[in-house]
Amino acid sequence: MPFEEAHTVELYQASSGGENWQSESHMDKAHKVLPPFCGYRLNGKTGLRATPVVMAGDIGIAMPTFWENFPIGVQVKDDRQRQTGDPVAGITLQLLDEGLTGQSVEIQGGESKTHTFTVAFGESGITDQPLVWARSPLQVSCSPEWYARCEALPHLTPKSTDPHDLYLKLVDQAIEGPDTFLQNRETIYEYGWRNFGDIYGDHEAVRHTGPASMVSSYNNQYDCVGGFAAQFFRSGDPRWFSQMIECADHTADIDIYHTTGDKAAYNGGLFWHTYHYAHADTANHRSYPKRIRSGPQDSRVEKLDSLDDVTKQKLLKAYSVGGGPAPSHVYTTGMMLAYYLTGDPRYRETVVGLADYILNCEDPSKTVFRWLFREFTGLATDSQAGYHGPGRASANSVNALLDGFRLTGDRKYLDFAEMLIRRVVSPKQDLDALNLLNAELRWFYTMFLQALGRYLDCKVELGEFDRMSGYARLSLLHYAQWMTQHERPILDTPEKLQYPTETWAAQDLRKVEVFQYAAKYTGGAARELFLERAAWFFEASLNKLDTFPTKSLCRPVVLLMHHGYSRNWWLQTEVPTLDPTDAGTFGPWAMFVPQKVKAMKRAKLLALAGVLGFATLVLLAAIVLWS
Repeated sequence: MPFEEAHTVELYQASSGGENWQSESHMDKAHKVLPPFCGYRLNGKTGLRATPVVMAGDIGIAMPTFWENFPIGVQVKDDRQRQTGDPVAGITLQLLDEGLTGQSVEIQGGESKTHTFTVAFGESGITDQPLVWARSPLQVSCSPEWYARCEALPHLTPKSTDPHDLYLKLVDQAIEGPDTFLQNRETIYEYGWRNFGDIYGDHEAVRHTGPASMVSSYNNQYDCVGGFAAQFFRSGDPRWFSQMIECADHTADIDIYHTTGDKAAYNGGLFWHTYHYAHADTANHRSYPKRIRSGPQDSRVEKLDSLDDVTKQKLLKAYSVGGGPAPSHVYTTGMMLAYYLTGDPRYRETVVGLADYILNCEDPSKTVFRWLFREFTGLATDSQAGYHGPGRASANSVNALLDGFRLTGDRKYLDFAEMLIRRVVSPKQDLDALNLLNAELRWFYTMFLQALGRYLDCKVELGEFDRMSGYARLSLLHYAQWMTQHERPILDTPEKLQYPTETWAAQDLRKVEVFQYAAKYTGGAARELFLERAAWFFEASLNKLDTFPTKSLCRPVVLLMHHGYSRNWWLQTEVPTLDPTDAGTFGPWAMFVPQKVKAMKRAKLLALAGVLGFATLVLLAAIVLWS
């Protein structure tokens, strides 16, 4: 954009400039869609999507994702100093600025926003046209072979050596074909300062019948950032890298609850995806709004604030609504890998912050029950209504603590992870009593076993073959042995599922990793059995997923990004038998009882004691009077 003599240049990008620029993903709290017009305006002229290079004299500004982060503007003014005749050029980059058009920018509590742009003073000498390079900067990367040798991500092999054509075809749906993640951004227009970088939760809209697309945001569920990183490491394809960075930026800014002013169960946590099978409405990237709609034009609107608590909870349960933030939705490994690749301190701060979040939400001194009982709260392991066995919350909590330990070296994170492991699993658990084959309630137990395998890898790396590593190893083998006898693909019995979708086939890939970890930490016939089960579940899961016309939806593909690439490592690598000595014997296991339950029990006992004490005083007084 050349600077013109005695002229003011104004460029304002008000919306994404696409067909659905008025998507309800840009709705504010008053249900008003914010963008005032389509695309951008440049001195009265209109256009769709701008990525400008602005030069004024020897000063220049360029931003690689300008239109994607609307509302945004840039002004260039010629404000010459008439006394000396020297030209003075001024450039103003307007980030989230309401001045140009009066378009409001509604920031919810705990949100932040980071913009990246390049400023040049004088000639850069990089390109003939100044700052053109800054719109699409070069990306430096290593070869997939080098990333695999580094083992920053275990069990990694280059894509070029992977013979599993079906897996490669299914996972590459994210970046190739008619239904890629980038193409799906255009469906609900995941653009704008708040939305850019998130993934459209298209799997939630399969049953949607409204006239407009249902808005659903994924919020790094199942660690999208980590999936992008893994596939970039394997392939070197820059499409994976760019989506990793965009998703990491969105997660760090919008999905993390940047506050210390709420309760410890929420402060610093990661918000869930927007709730299942319904329109996000005013929630934006929070878990649920003040009213629930199945679609943009749905007249069946319920205002949650007007309902009593019992009715509200029934309604939320009917819509499969999750609260948030919560340890069940804490994903850190992708952010750690993004930090390794870029050195961006925000990513490191996000990981360490989430590890601290796990510590804080377990702190009994931060709750209203602290005066009655000082037991841990149990929030880090409560995967479902008081269930503290292996599950999603405990899995993500242990993972977050391991990542916090890796980035800081602070032993408190590893020590707390070990305490949670002892709370959740044991080599002596009665696994039949945990109802693990009820997929609707317990599918996530394999998530914890994956985290347990990762913990064992960490202990081996540290050279710590101690009592705790023995405890974890025997617990893993206890579960894996049980799985060989009882586990089948979840979709073998679809009648037991509320929604027998394609995602269940992808979730079965977790069982592959559990068996692989178990094989790594045992030998002999058991090892061969675990490897056979891993190979069988791998083929069964992919073949079943391939039968679904919905196999390209966001959720199953994200699962594939994480839980399929490791299979080739086991085929290419001669894994030595690692059978460390198990130190000592272990006692029985019982389900953990959290602070709140114990505190309420103590409160009832104190109340009863108070009543009995009062009755005793009355009786004594009566005796005295009678006598």
